[in-house]
Amino acid sequence: MHHPHSIDAVQETLGAQGYVCGRALATVVFLALKLGRPLFLEGEAGVGKTEIAKALAAGLGRRLIRLQCYEGLDASSAVYEWNFPAQMVAIRTAEASGGADRNTLQSELFSDDYLIERPLLQAMRPDENGAPVLLIDELDRTDEPFEAFLLEALSDFQVTIPELGTVKAPEPPIVIVTSNRTREVHDALKRRCLYHWVDYPDFDREIEILNARAPEAAETLSREIVAFVQHLRTEDLFKKPGVAETIDWAKCLLALDVINLSPEVIGDTLGAILKYQDDIQKLQGSEAKRILDQANASLEPA
Repeated sequence: MHHPHSIDAVQETLGAQGYVCGRALATVVFLALKLGRPLFLEGEAGVGKTEIAKALAAGLGRRLIRLQCYEGLDASSAVYEWNFPAQMVAIRTAEASGGADRNTLQSELFSDDYLIERPLLQAMRPDENGAPVLLIDELDRTDEPFEAFLLEALSDFQVTIPELGTVKAPEPPIVIVTSNRTREVHDALKRRCLYHWVDYPDFDREIEILNARAPEAAETLSREIVAFVQHLRTEDLFKKPGVAETIDWAKCLLALDVINLSPEVIGDTLGAILKYQDDIQKLQGSEAKRILDQANASLEPA
């Protein structure tokens, strides 16, 4: 599928995949596609940064290639590695049979058959459905040397494998970089990208998202869930619940046939919205009732 021809078309493409997005985000996605620029998305965990890449790949009919970042990630793990155990087996087999000469064996060992392609190399390969979506997820978990390497990779979309030569992408992939901002990513990399801060949605947008992702929830329950989560985010918590947690919680409540929120139900299902024991303890007893009362009061017509 070709790129959406307008901002409205981006919203429709993402919406068809159950991803509800506002105009500002749709605009930056449209521009990233139109200009062929990487898109850098920053925001709290659980606000839907990764989901954008998934929805975009599905909506465009492109392959999604995900590079999950972690501390200590280096270029070889991100681009390619040689299948060392398989190479050793081939060497021993050749030695045992007294077969191929050294030069022939070396050229066979360093061929595509023994190459393990990691995400960046995979994203540079031609694809009949068009350039893939390359998701570089949680870049803030890596270090500055990897950022510098990535900056170079995003500049020319080619990589040199000494034994095989240079691989260049026939068409640059659609690149989405995400960060939970556990540390600041270097300016040089940010300047290479179009930037957008993905925030928690407002009440109406979160209702829209919940209707798209948990349509079986009754309107009354959806409104109570979203109002409670929105008030919960104003509390002093170690980790505020994201949209992902709102959706998870709604599905848990539906599985329990809950019709209305109550302090008891909230107490029983806190593990769906809060992931740290300190936060869960804060909401035991009267605290859950206090927030629920505030949330319900906000739902009453003025």
